[in-house]
Amino acid sequence: MNNTHLTYKKRSHGIIPYVFVSPFIISFLLFFLYPTISTIIMSFQKIAGPGDVSFIGFKNYQNLLNPLFFTALKNTTIYTFWTILVLVPLPIILAVVLNKKTTIGRNVFRSAFFMPALTSVIVAGIFFRYAFGEQETTFINAILGKFGLEPIVWLQQKSTGMFALVVLCTWRWLGVNIVYFISGLQNIPDELYESADIDGANSFHKLMHITLPGLKPVIIYVITISVYGGYAMFAESYTYWGTSNPGGIGLTLVQYIYQTGFNQNDMGFASAIGITLLFIVMVVNIIQLSLFGYFRKEED
Repeated sequence: MNNTHLTYKKRSHGIIPYVFVSPFIISFLLFFLYPTISTIIMSFQKIAGPGDVSFIGFKNYQNLLNPLFFTALKNTTIYTFWTILVLVPLPIILAVVLNKKTTIGRNVFRSAFFMPALTSVIVAGIFFRYAFGEQETTFINAILGKFGLEPIVWLQQKSTGMFALVVLCTWRWLGVNIVYFISGLQNIPDELYESADIDGANSFHKLMHITLPGLKPVIIYVITISVYGGYAMFAESYTYWGTSNPGGIGLTLVQYIYQTGFNQNDMGFASAIGITLLFIVMVVNIIQLSLFGYFRKEED
């Protein structure tokens, strides 16, 4: 009886870990692996309707060599570049300020910066679309008018349209990145800063030689998710321009997938765009992780 009980207990201990990880495994198989494999298969097909499917080889990938795809790729890459350029250094500076115990009202500012992340992107996008309107009375142009500047047609030009997109992204995700960096700052030992003070280091030296090296894992993580978020951007552009996109100003890769798959009913070509987008994001992230030395074995 005791041997049977011990055998059952050992088996239970061996099964329990798999029970706990099974939700993740099932979710991964159903919502990532299976859709990815299905999309890869569909990218080699011409899908004219239910039951009307035929394999066409690499023709969908050959069709990617068109001006619309390169416009979408260029817009998405530029958008990702600017969001990373803004949403890494700016949150670091604000996190350093808000992490200091001497900062007045730091908890209030933390909450204020984080609140936009809780706002619906559609609601925020509609507000910013009207704020960047072309009339003289719109919010941004009214501010420019106070300084004697002419109103700008923000959403009808590539440079100003991209600026409006980056402003919306910054407004939404600045607080989230601040939280990431504050958590990273709180893991840096205070003894390092105290030793630097004894050695006579100023604030800039402490930032460059203690803070930034200590935040390296968080910086890598923020850049990684920013690359994914930048290339996956859709709702922000859609709320600004819808499906019109004059001159391809707001056309992104995800929006191109949406237009191709649902407006033109070409799910095979849309799948090829999606797989190409996945490959681009993987390559970009592998490059940036390599530059940060993520794949290099650290010396003891």
